[in-house]
Amino acid sequence: MGVLSEVARGAAHVPGQAPCRACARGDEVLAEREDGVVVRHGQAVAKAHAAGIDPDGHDVRLAVAAHPRLDGILLPPIPHAAAAFDGRPVTAWPYGTPVDPGEPGAAPWEEAGALLARLHRVPLDALPGPLPPMRGPAKAAAAVARAAGVHHHSSARPVLDAWRRLPAWARDEAPSPRPPRLCHGDLHLGQLVRHPADEGRWLLIDVDDLGLGDPAWDLARPAAWYAAGLLPPDVWTRFLAGYRAAGGPAVPPAPYDPWPQLDVPARALTVQTAALALAKSTAEDRDLDDVERLMVDSCARIAALPAELEA
Repeated sequence: MGVLSEVARGAAHVPGQAPCRACARGDEVLAEREDGVVVRHGQAVAKAHAAGIDPDGHDVRLAVAAHPRLDGILLPPIPHAAAAFDGRPVTAWPYGTPVDPGEPGAAPWEEAGALLARLHRVPLDALPGPLPPMRGPAKAAAAVARAAGVHHHSSARPVLDAWRRLPAWARDEAPSPRPPRLCHGDLHLGQLVRHPADEGRWLLIDVDDLGLGDPAWDLARPAAWYAAGLLPPDVWTRFLAGYRAAGGPAVPPAPYDPWPQLDVPARALTVQTAALALAKSTAEDRDLDDVERLMVDSCARIAALPAELEA
C-alpha cells in the first residue's frame, strides 16, 4: 500500500504544513476489492482503480468530476502527480463522511434523488469529452456472465431466463432508445458523502461508471429493491419525490406513473444482483441468504412475465 499511502499523504498536506494528527497513526484501508483499493490519510484518500480500466474514458470522467458544472453534485478529485498501484491508475480525493449504516432512518434518500436529478440535467455540450458510455449495462452483463459460469447452481435458471427476457439495450447489446444523459452508473447509498468544504452537503462519489446513458438506470437499484420488498414504500416515495422535485428527467412528474421508464432498468438490476449473489455464494460454498433468495425469486417472476411485457 506504499504508493497509495504516499498519494494520500501528499493530498492531505499543504506544502510546508506541519504533520497532521493522522501522521502519528497508520494509514487506514477503507476498501480492498477487485474494483478498487482505497487508503485514507487524514482528510484525503487515494484510490487504485480497477485493473484494465480504459485510460481515455478514465481521464474524461475525472475531468467531468472536476468541472465547475458539477460543483455541489460530484466530489472533485485532488490534483496530484501520476501514480500507479499494481499497474492500476491512482487518484486522490477529499475524505467525506459516508452514510451511517447504523442509522437507516437517517439515510439521505431525498438528497440522493435530488443529486441524481441535478446530474442528469447537466448540459452535455458544457462538459469535456468525448464522454464514454455509462457502465451500468456493461456491469450487469458481466455479472450475468459470472452467473453463467455457475449454471449448475439450483437457482441459476430463473436468473439466466430473466436476463434473456430483457430487451437488447438492457443487456448491453444495443444502444438505449432514450436520449442519453450524464449518468452516475452505480448509484447506492455508499456513493454519498458529506464534506466540510462543501458546507456539509451530500455529494456523489465514485466516477468509475460515469458516462452517457439512460438516466432511469440510476434509479433502477432502489426501484428493484422496492419491487422486491427490500425497500419500504415510504423510503421509495422519499427518493422518487426528491428526484422529481429537482426536475429529474428520467421519469415524468407526479402524478404520472414512473414505471414505464423504470421497469426494464429495475429488472436488469434485479438480475444483476441475483447473478452476483449466485457467483458469490458459490465461491464461498454456502447457501443463498434471505436477501439473495428474494432477488432470485424476483428473477423467477420476471422470467414468467407475459411476452408483451418484455420490452
